[in-house]
Amino acid sequence: MRYAAKKLFTLIITLFIVSLLAFLAFQVIPGDPTTAILGTQATPEARAELQAELGLDRPVPVRYWDWLTSFLTGDFGESYSYRLPVAGLLGEKLAITGVLILMAFLFTIVLSIPLGILAGSIRNPVLDKLMTALDQVVMSVPPFFLGILTCYLFGTLLRVFVPGDFVSYTQDWGAFLSYLILPALSIALPRVAMTVKMLRGSILEQLGEDYVRTARSRGLPRGEILRRHVLKNALLPVITFLAVSAAEIMTSSIIVEQVFTIPGVGRLLLSSISNRDFPVVQAIVVILAAWIVVVNLVADVLYQLADPRIRLR
Repeated sequence: MRYAAKKLFTLIITLFIVSLLAFLAFQVIPGDPTTAILGTQATPEARAELQAELGLDRPVPVRYWDWLTSFLTGDFGESYSYRLPVAGLLGEKLAITGVLILMAFLFTIVLSIPLGILAGSIRNPVLDKLMTALDQVVMSVPPFFLGILTCYLFGTLLRVFVPGDFVSYTQDWGAFLSYLILPALSIALPRVAMTVKMLRGSILEQLGEDYVRTARSRGLPRGEILRRHVLKNALLPVITFLAVSAAEIMTSSIIVEQVFTIPGVGRLLLSSISNRDFPVVQAIVVILAAWIVVVNLVADVLYQLADPRIRLR
């Protein structure tokens, strides 16, 4: 209970600092929202009038406090470019990106754990080297480039996928999920390769421990030793790594959405940065930061549950 309260307090402080930095960053970067909206030919009077309308003529601390208190009540402000509530703009796009992230994370777990166990159990040196080399190649390819290769292979050569033919979940859930499979795999595969490498190394390290030699001396089969004793200890560092992967999957999705023309948070974020649409960018940054902090909190709790010897204070 004490640990959970401490972590919750840390989460709140972290999000407060992120929100403050996100707000201040857009006050100092070059560019003026009024110029993006009205154009470079607008008169100073027109810009001043629009600044007053948007509240940009007020002191920064006042604007930050108003934005923060509104954000906490679910009011993310109004988009400068679309003149619509930010919460409404983000609703469907957050759902699309959230499903993409979840699918990529599930692919990472489902593929990496069995492959990591297999890689750590291989006794054939030639096969081990071949699998290690393949792992290194996949690990070194950025997700966006994998996305480009995927579009070319399945879209141009095999013609079983049409890049850009996105269907929203509001129209057809089956077509929506089918379209996200290849983008999710493009995001997941490098993380799968990294997780396999880590799990393989962790298993090999555990196989050299004294408790494994004791189990062997008692005549236990290798498979049973691996399944009942080695795997639990070998997975401990992987839990933390998967939490980091969940955060990196989120950042990778922003770029991959551009490759596959997915109308998610990534496209909205990039266009809003270009248009100096600060309310939209600030809301997205805080939401993404909240995702990272929550995922790491869950990883810490799972790590403690997996290894009772650890006492987190």
